[in-house]
Amino acid sequence: MICFPNAKINIGLNVLKKRDDGYHAIESIFYPVNWFDALEVIQTKGNGEINLTNLGVPVVGSPEDNLCVKAYHLLYKKHNLPSLNAWLLKCIPMGAGLGGGSADAAFFLRMLNELCNLNLSNEELKSYASQIGSDCTFFIDNKPAFVSGKGDVITPIDLDLSSYYISIIYPQIHIETKNAYSLIKPARRAHSLKQEVLSSPIHSWKNNIVNDFEEPVFSSHPELAEIKKRLYKEGAIYASMTGSGSALYGIFEKKPILSDVFPSYKVWTNPPKKSA
Repeated sequence: MICFPNAKINIGLNVLKKRDDGYHAIESIFYPVNWFDALEVIQTKGNGEINLTNLGVPVVGSPEDNLCVKAYHLLYKKHNLPSLNAWLLKCIPMGAGLGGGSADAAFFLRMLNELCNLNLSNEELKSYASQIGSDCTFFIDNKPAFVSGKGDVITPIDLDLSSYYISIIYPQIHIETKNAYSLIKPARRAHSLKQEVLSSPIHSWKNNIVNDFEEPVFSSHPELAEIKKRLYKEGAIYASMTGSGSALYGIFEKKPILSDVFPSYKVWTNPPKKSA
């Protein structure tokens, strides 16, 4: 069995406060994009063991720390899972704010549910996903959503960007989420991000929708601020860093030609359903 976990971008990211459990309360809009990893699973003899092979983009950490492996062992605590061989072809860069690792784990939970006939509901899968990582819950439904709590409270929203080009620039910089949060000064907002995004035209987002991680991360990596400025210069109607970085994206009405603009960086474009 094979599946293709996809990335996401953040449209706005507000860090509201530090919670008693050590996490931060946030609000953000998560939007799925078609930049994929590939995950294949084959059942083997026995049960309770998983052998994961990583291919493509190097994965930091030991195999035991991989979120797919954690997902397997989490399910195995309550279900008699068969032993598995798994292959993960990483294309979504790590430490980029694109949620690739979380997507891999969530898609793996969904795959195990189908492969092993566990008959778990989406709500049960979300409960497992929330124990793996805050972003994992989003990828169970994998639809545009307003995200709150520590990133695990998912409210579906009606947001369709399929008529636009979304270009993502990955500048080959790995940002540790924990370190990025240590630079943030949480603050409440007078207006809801959800309300701002859904009630305002995209052309106005530039002045109203912010990612709180940009200021501290740009201070440490000024080249990221330059990428954002260049995206606007190339015609983006909205540009932002996604997550805690380091990837940035631009939303375009016309197809951008960015490979020559950013020759040293990974450039990926999600084309619209109907080309402009």
